Amino acid sequence: MSQPVGLKKRPHLMKKSTEVRLAIVGLGLMGVSHARSILNGQVPGCALAVICDQNSNAAVGFPEIPFFTDFAQLLKSGNIDAVLICTPHYAHTAVGIAALKAGLHVLVEKPISVDKADALKLIAAHRGPDQVFAAMFNQRTDPIYQKLRQLVTSGELGQIRRVNWTVTDWFRTGAYYAHGGWRATWAGEGGGVLLNQCPHNLDLFQWIFGMPSKVRGFCQLGRYHDIEVEDDVTAYFEYPDGMTGVFITSTGEAPGTNRLEVAAERGRVVLEEGRMEFRRNEIAASEFSRTTTEKFAAPPIWNVSIPLPSHRGEQHVGILKNFTNAILKGEPLLSPAAEGIHSVELANAILLSSLEDRSVELPLSAPRFAKLLARLKKSPTQSKK
Repeated sequence: MSQPVGLKKRPHLMKKSTEVRLAIVGLGLMGVSHARSILNGQVPGCALAVICDQNSNAAVGFPEIPFFTDFAQLLKSGNIDAVLICTPHYAHTAVGIAALKAGLHVLVEKPISVDKADALKLIAAHRGPDQVFAAMFNQRTDPIYQKLRQLVTSGELGQIRRVNWTVTDWFRTGAYYAHGGWRATWAGEGGGVLLNQCPHNLDLFQWIFGMPSKVRGFCQLGRYHDIEVEDDVTAYFEYPDGMTGVFITSTGEAPGTNRLEVAAERGRVVLEEGRMEFRRNEIAASEFSRTTTEKFAAPPIWNVSIPLPSHRGEQHVGILKNFTNAILKGEPLLSPAAEGIHSVELANAILLSSLEDRSVELPLSAPRFAKLLARLKKSPTQSKK
């Protein structure tokens, strides 16, 4: 799996063992999926040693694996090297802090926390470079996003002027939201599409383009579903260098769209349906505008062919492999957990902006959003049926 541009091998005390004994905490849809991947041998060097869930019935599908219902007892067992956290969102912070303080390596599902304040507490518990701490941002394994990041960070595109990302292919049914009582509630999940589906896209947005300085959000709560939280979002980002961004997402549109368009000095890049199109200006747009004497001319362009693998990357298995190799071999992390705070901050800022009907400057005030979320948990603006 390719690594982020510019990363060097991270300092790390190599394990003498040839395998990582992993505990999965939380056996919902994702926890079970990760367990199956490991048991099927898809993650070399990783052994599923323990599973943990408050529901004792969760052990039925894994009779051969030691099972705990009490995470504190699991930590005392001493039979593991690392923890993969797949619990409902609010538990990510407490479980992660406990595991980090116990000296374990930690991989946490997205989002790393529900709000920025909790994310800061979780990151503060990390002991240093010898303790591997990663986040499950599996879309970073996609070659198409890795290539776009390379084009941006290398300067190949010149200054980025505008980014539009419409990602409405997250369609979800009413049955999906009814599947768990904690889903789509402020008290159980802490948000909707921004915190459940779009941490991936918000993470990629900041990973490729950096963090904006100002956010204006427009969120509709329960537009398509009988839920408390947002299921339709439009957000506007402003950057210090003049770049602007528009981010649109929804779980109620079908068929959905996933189109990322980047307008830059050196041309336009479009990512859609697994393909990348780069129409490159021979002369940077602003330079051509200054120097040409023609009134209605545009810079000459050519279509650049960018070879990309046909696959989507290894996704969750790729992050699990990277996490395992980081522990055993010191491999650079593709998705360090400390970077997970950025997608949390963007989601928080969009919601805060929308609910307070104003623009929000970044860095976000973590206490301000925490107070807003506490009010929503006590008195939601609408109820989940």
